[in-house]
Amino acid sequence: MSRRSKPAKRIPLADPIYNSVDVSKFINRIMRRGKKSLAERIFYSAMEKIKERTGEDSMEVFQKALTNATPLLEVKARRIGGSTYQVPLEVKADRGFALSSSWIIDFAKKRSGKSYVDKLVNEIIDASNGQGAACKKREDTHKMAEANKAFAHYRY
Repeated sequence: MSRRSKPAKRIPLADPIYNSVDVSKFINRIMRRGKKSLAERIFYSAMEKIKERTGEDSMEVFQKALTNATPLLEVKARRIGGSTYQVPLEVKADRGFALSSSWIIDFAKKRSGKSYVDKLVNEIIDASNGQGAACKKREDTHKMAEANKAFAHYRY
């Protein structure tokens, strides 16, 4: 185990259009191979389409989608006495944001459709309505934690 101190948490700059750190983190998660301008173009065009389709503020829909897909509990494998238990743990805020954003992006990629922008729009709208694959993943994670709450005393 390292005895050095933990590195300081780096928070990216807020994005210029919505002035939100969450948006810049989401754009960084969309980005592949350092092509940030492409990731920004994808995200901002998706936000415009969300505004057209729902008629609501696109930032509110995005925030609601993230909160609906954010898990409160997760399970972690813990090896005790030769057997492995799935131990339920509470999810911290930054880990919850990372999980929900990656789930939304991954399930948007797996959707059927032509453009990635349309897939992302559909996944964000579904997540804001409490539907979609990202919200189902959250429910599955919660069910797994609920099923293994007998092993909660192995928490570390």
